[in-house]
Amino acid sequence: MARTVVLWWFLAGIFLCTGNPVPSPNETVEIYTCACDDCPEVYCETTSKCFTVAYKDSADEEEKYRRGCFEQDTSQMSCKIDNLENRIMVSIQCCQGNLCNKDMRPTIPTEDSPPDRTLQELWPIILAIVIPVVIVGLLIVFISLVCRHMHKRRMDNLLANELRYLEDDVLRGAQQVGESTLQELWEHSCTSGSGSGLPQLVQQTVAKRVHLQECIGKGRYGEVWRGRYHDEDVAVKIFSSRDEASWSRETAIFNMCLLRHDNILGYYGSDMTSWHSCTQLWLITHYHRLGSLYDYLQKNTLDCEQMLSLMHSAAAGLSHLHTEIIGNRGKPAIAHRDVKTKNILVKSNMTCCIGDLGLAVIHKQQENLLDLGHNQKVGTKRYMAPELLAESLNPMFFDSFKCVDVYAFGLVLWEVARRTGEYAEEYKPPFHESVSSDPSFEDMRKVVVEEQTRPVLPNRWSSDLVMNQVSKVMRECWAQNPKARLPILRVKKTLSQVLKSVELLTNSSQDRGLKIENLEKNC
Repeated sequence: MARTVVLWWFLAGIFLCTGNPVPSPNETVEIYTCACDDCPEVYCETTSKCFTVAYKDSADEEEKYRRGCFEQDTSQMSCKIDNLENRIMVSIQCCQGNLCNKDMRPTIPTEDSPPDRTLQELWPIILAIVIPVVIVGLLIVFISLVCRHMHKRRMDNLLANELRYLEDDVLRGAQQVGESTLQELWEHSCTSGSGSGLPQLVQQTVAKRVHLQECIGKGRYGEVWRGRYHDEDVAVKIFSSRDEASWSRETAIFNMCLLRHDNILGYYGSDMTSWHSCTQLWLITHYHRLGSLYDYLQKNTLDCEQMLSLMHSAAAGLSHLHTEIIGNRGKPAIAHRDVKTKNILVKSNMTCCIGDLGLAVIHKQQENLLDLGHNQKVGTKRYMAPELLAESLNPMFFDSFKCVDVYAFGLVLWEVARRTGEYAEEYKPPFHESVSSDPSFEDMRKVVVEEQTRPVLPNRWSSDLVMNQVSKVMRECWAQNPKARLPILRVKKTLSQVLKSVELLTNSSQDRGLKIENLEKNC
């Protein structure tokens, strides 16, 4: 430990003694005379500094001194000290001037503490540490400010481009819905005129990229248009501001996780726009050119396989709604509350998908939460279940709403079945023989609750195996007691079994026909 302290002190002394810069050729070199103990003339000359070394021999404790001078090459001393390995506690002190080291007596440090250094001696070391740190810190601050300024300029440019493109879209594609200026677009995006605030979805400009082509339907909620979005046909359901509750409800349900299904109407987005200062609420979905099941049945008749395909796919969509999927990103159970042929769409592959979820009820079993929504409208009176007409439904029991859907679905099955086969009848809505085209609540209550009337099932259906099975499903769907009705999953499985048997018979008959045809050709 002592040797380490002394060595550190000795090296620091050499550093401070030899710190003079090398003179330039033009400068006058001053020569100093220093006392020297082992020199021939007792003196030595140098252009640098004089020094005095204090030491103790290991044999005794007496302090001894050696004097000398530094040469211009500061790494060498002109006076050598021999046998340094036998001497300890070395201390060195330097000075500059003639014979300045003659009477110099350096202090030898003790073993317990390192030598004291004055601030003047430590100042070069402090500067060597502090100056680089300060320079690096200033560079970091400067680079950060430059990067921040460049990032701000880039963001400003991007925002200016977005606003310019948005204004161009408004001027080009959205003139048909009345949005002509960017200022008007901003004002109408802030409020719907009825206190709704901003739309719930991120697609706040999707309406500006949809070009309406033709009106394909009208109803109590508003209109349905066919439009073009990214060179693809879409259906645009336009609500008026007074039907905002239905639009908000349907938008919220369509945005639920895991709602997408082959037999649920596909969803693109929702938006809020205006037409001549009137608020319009848009719901943009997939477009199906065959239209609703109501429209399709009025214009077309079905064979047995087509009937079962439509029935089974519609039941699959309703079953997916009724089923709750439990998980981190699950799906709540949903009751439709307005099942009818006008709210079921026919796809090009002769399957169905369920649409119009504006009156739906949501139930989460884990949270024991039943969300009835804020829409005060009721379903279509012609399709209302007996418990709704009798006002005996328990609104706090979610299964009661599923039973209402099953009752209405049984009436849909009856409408599809009447347009099937060679003896297909003209399309008629349920209870057409008992009530008017626009029945009142009291009329339906009298027919369904008091008289317990149901649609008539033709006698010829009982002689047909497939139609007989479908008739049984209908009766169990529209039973007077809600608890006696089949769950929609059971309806779906039954229709699936009947459809598979019909497909199997059709394929076998086609194979038989091919075999007979091949035999005739061979003969």
